[in-house]
Amino acid sequence: MMEHTAIHVRRADHVGFSVASLDEALGFWVDGLGARLVRTGEMGGEFLGQVTGAHGAKVRMAIVSLPDQTIELLEYQGPERPSEPAKPFDPGYAHLALVVDDIDALLVRIAAYGWKAQGIPQPIASGVRAGTRVVYAVGPDGATIEFMQPPAPAQVR
Repeated sequence: MMEHTAIHVRRADHVGFSVASLDEALGFWVDGLGARLVRTGEMGGEFLGQVTGAHGAKVRMAIVSLPDQTIELLEYQGPERPSEPAKPFDPGYAHLALVVDDIDALLVRIAAYGWKAQGIPQPIASGVRAGTRVVYAVGPDGATIEFMQPPAPAQVR
């Protein structure tokens, strides 16, 4: 039996879906389901490659909100789409994001079960989640979980 370090998953953060067309997906989520559009943006470069494994890609993204649920919609541009096992950037692919206390210890722990980080955890550079370290991990069956470790709270002196 393995010795386990105390690692605590804090909560689920969001559900993400890779889509072929961000505009069509927004139509469905906002107009069809009544979700609220929170924000849109673009990502790319080393950050995106390290977090998702989609090196060289660019992403148009949107965040929509339903009651008690945040949805991230991602339209990848650039990577070829293989016909073999789904990747985090394929249309229809979803990932679950979990907030954890110690991302490094968690990655070591899940490696023993066949899960592999897609890069080195990267800190979010700006915005409300600045400093949060993130990385995707893929399991033996191809499922993807994004792990997120918020920065430690500042100590008051």
